[in-house]
Order: sequence, then C-alpha cells, then structure tokens
Amino acid sequence: MDKFIYLDTTAVPLPVQDIDTDQIIPARFLKATTREGFGENLFRDWRFNRDNTPKADFILNNPTYKGKILVAGRNFGCGSSREHAAWAIHDYGFKVVISSFFADIFKNNALNNGVLPLIVEETILQKILKQIEENPGTEIIVDLENQKLKIAALDIDVSFEINSYKKTCLINGYDDIDYLLSLQDTIAGFEKTATNFR
Repeated sequence: MDKFIYLDTTAVPLPVQDIDTDQIIPARFLKATTREGFGENLFRDWRFNRDNTPKADFILNNPTYKGKILVAGRNFGCGSSREHAAWAIHDYGFKVVISSFFADIFKNNALNNGVLPLIVEETILQKILKQIEENPGTEIIVDLENQKLKIAALDIDVSFEINSYKKTCLINGYDDIDYLLSLQDTIAGFEKTATNFR
C-alpha cells in the first residue's frame, strides 16, 4: 500500500445516510479477485444510467467537486461485509472517508486497504458538508501522524481516534504481512532468547 502520513486536498460531499456496501459496489461486480479496476464501478448504479451514460445529477459526475476525501452521511458502509467496497473507494482515488459513524466491518476493511475512515461529531460533519457544497475549493488537512483534522475555512482543528496498529500500518504503507516482516529482527531476537530458557 501507499504510505499515508499527511493529506491536504479538497473533498467530495455525499450527504446521504446509511450508504451500504451494495450501493458502494453492486454485487454483480464482485467476480474479480484482485483490487484493481473496482473504482470504475464505485457507486455504479448512482453514477450511470442503464445505457452506461453518466447521470448528470450525481456528485461524482460533477467536475466542480474533486479531491481525495469523500465526506458522507452517518452510518457509511453498512450492509454486507464485502471488502470490495473498500477496494472500490481506494481504487477510485479516495484516501479518506469522513463520516459521523462507520459500520465496524467496513471500517476495518478500509483500514486494511489504505483508506482512513475518519469519525467526527455529527454537528461537525454537517458543517463540513455545507462548507464543501458552497465552496468546492475548501482545503481539508488530515494529519495522520498527529491525528488531526484541520479545516481553516471553518476554524476546525480537532483530534481523531485510530487504532495504533492500523496507524502504524497506514503511515508505513504496510499490510498485515508487511508489518510482520518489519519485525523479523525482533522476532529472531526473541527466538534466540526463548531458546536459552529451554
């Protein structure tokens, strides 16, 4: 995975609550076993008509809004446990999803696939959504190393929580196997010590 330490970007607002994983990536696109290409079908049924023409009123088809952050309504990623939802978000180019609540399984899948699910209070979420809709060029800073979300236009400078292990993985670009490999020397040292006590 790519390293994620600091992000300064604009964002895409999607003020819809209870977005489930079938809306994020419809089940008919789950046949592939590699992560590449899923971004093409992110929010497929919301983005395209049946004849594959873009729906002009869907936010991802509006060139006014762009950036590496998706700001969504409460309860993002509910529904089935498909990891493909996180694959699609990452492959499309989003590095962060901001919401006031994430489904647990989606949250873990996102962290395992290089996407930061960043939780803010509902009142802050609504301010961010309104700000982006009115000012698409609003810059949002996500400082993962210091666990800070900063939006100068709203005078927002708040801390966010993240599991320390997952934070380490994101900052270093590790998946679970990479993390274990990074501890080879520590593990080898422990094995030598443990052998001495047998």
